[in-house]
Amino acid sequence: MLDLLITNAVLPDGRSGMSVAVQGGRIAEVTPGLQAPAAQTVDAGGQLLSPPFCDPHFHMDATLSYGLPRVNDSGTLLEGIALWGELKPTLKAEAIIGRALAYCDWAVARGLLAIRSHVDTSDASMLPVESLLEVKKRVAPYIDLQLVAFPQDGVLRSKGGLENIQRALDLGVDVVGGIPHFERTMSEGAASVKLLCEIAAERGKLVDMHCDETDDPLSRHIETLAFEAQRLGLQGRVNGSHCTSMHSMDNYYVSKLIPLIAESGVSVVANPLINITLQGRHDSYPKRRGMTRVPELMAAGVTVAMGGDCVMDPWYGMGSADMLEVAHMGLHVAQMTSQRGIGQCFDAVTVNAAKVMHLDGYGIAAGCDASFVLLQAASPMDAIRLRANRLQVWKKGRLLAQTAPVVAQLQLPGRPGTSRFSLPA
Repeated sequence: MLDLLITNAVLPDGRSGMSVAVQGGRIAEVTPGLQAPAAQTVDAGGQLLSPPFCDPHFHMDATLSYGLPRVNDSGTLLEGIALWGELKPTLKAEAIIGRALAYCDWAVARGLLAIRSHVDTSDASMLPVESLLEVKKRVAPYIDLQLVAFPQDGVLRSKGGLENIQRALDLGVDVVGGIPHFERTMSEGAASVKLLCEIAAERGKLVDMHCDETDDPLSRHIETLAFEAQRLGLQGRVNGSHCTSMHSMDNYYVSKLIPLIAESGVSVVANPLINITLQGRHDSYPKRRGMTRVPELMAAGVTVAMGGDCVMDPWYGMGSADMLEVAHMGLHVAQMTSQRGIGQCFDAVTVNAAKVMHLDGYGIAAGCDASFVLLQAASPMDAIRLRANRLQVWKKGRLLAQTAPVVAQLQLPGRPGTSRFSLPA
């Protein structure tokens, strides 16, 4: 007997009437119209069954700290960094852990079951690192939490920066991070990329660097990152996050840069909600959108994902752990309104994000983990358009969360009835 059988589901690739059989926490079979005895059978009712959402770029050590010690009035990246610097000396482990666990609850309710979080290593106390390692341990049964050693104040700019990175990795942090555009000079930024990639190569670690999170078209550390990935044999193991300077770069230079990124196997994570908010702050009009060249990178074969980055912290006062909100904003900013573009934006918060994170057993296919989310939507387009309700969320065959269908009770004169907020059949 199966543990779980989900019937009459639509999959993100458009297949309908699909059944997903689960045994021992893994998917045993995906086939149309399967009927078999199971301990539990769920009729998806023609709704979308997706692999869980993944956030490949987040800052969990700062999440839900909005207003501490004050609000970012200018809305700029640099004021956010300054605010975080003011907050750090007052941080307590129990506060970081409590806020992070609360955010993880939000994430599970929204079908977000894999998160890559950058954690600040600038403080020699390692307080944020040790706090998030504790969170990682606590949420392991239901969220895959990866941690990136992130020198927020610059690995060469701050005293003991390199030593702190090494200590964080020794404690169990998964990925090597960096922020080259925040070093004192362009040459120091390039040097930091080289040093950090060498550490990753020596330790067999993945790399995920904040790259060129600026409106400056001459900030070109993604080029150095791609070169180092090739030099050190790190192809497929390196990610560049943000890369917002690319929106302002000369088109001829970009025509050389994008093929280099593709050849190096470097992936890119855009963060639409935050990129469009923080960038372009020095512009009058026209104002730049602030997001990297997502469709162009995808067209070149680069794996591009979208991240949430911030939720209610010194950089961004909005957010709700909803990766469909991220995809929705990304679709608009990148003008990816074709059927193919909409599907690519859905992939950017599911399968592409999982590739960036190197997740094992991800997907809806025989042999994959039985982790998925049933959405109150008929298709990926429907899901993004509505930021669809998550009806049920499973992790390895175990139900983690469920929400009643959203139904409006209409009381219109002469037209009583209900509306389920979906596309016509």
